[in-house]
Amino acid sequence: MTEENKTEETKTAAKKPAAKPAARKPAAEKKTAKAAPTVVKKTSRTVGAAKKEDAPAAERPAQKSAMAAAAAEKPKQVQNVVDRTVQQVDKFGRSYATGKRKNAIARVWLKSGKGEVVVNGKSLATYFARPTQQMLIEQPFKIINRLGQYDILVTVTGGGLSGQAGAVRHGVSKALTYYDPSLRPVLKRAGLLTRDPRVVERKKYGKHKARRSTQWVKR
Repeated sequence: MTEENKTEETKTAAKKPAAKPAARKPAAEKKTAKAAPTVVKKTSRTVGAAKKEDAPAAERPAQKSAMAAAAAEKPKQVQNVVDRTVQQVDKFGRSYATGKRKNAIARVWLKSGKGEVVVNGKSLATYFARPTQQMLIEQPFKIINRLGQYDILVTVTGGGLSGQAGAVRHGVSKALTYYDPSLRPVLKRAGLLTRDPRVVERKKYGKHKARRSTQWVKR
């Protein structure tokens, strides 16, 4: 090729317009094309809410009034309230009461009689041999000046003799108030109707007893 031909080709190439790049689509159009249609599922809550909203406003007060009427028709639960001014005895003419002290529980049946006291099938002097325990049980009768006028039947369990004697005294005092309600103020003033809350304190870990620590050793 001659030099003239080369110059002509370069001129024609320079005159030709450059190829335009392809037009790009906007990003928003691509996303809309690729995104799949979303399906909204109605849950049970939305359906229930829609049903409530569809209900006419006139029916709502009627429903409330019906609910109020149904609540009024229900019988109210009446608690068993004991009238302390009325004598409480069974078909055998006995008053029953439960007494507690420490871990002991005593069930006491009391009726008018000659002053016989039976504790777990034994007489008072046999079961409670200590005079202090016998005095403790007779204390309610001495306060009201009616010693020897009532027969007592007792079944006591738990604890030791000291706790059982206190439980019997508590039960006898309560039984007296059930048999004769007029005795309640006197026994209440003497503190015989109050359950003694003192009990054995629990043992703690790291100690021998509730508060007894290990012996200190110098060396």
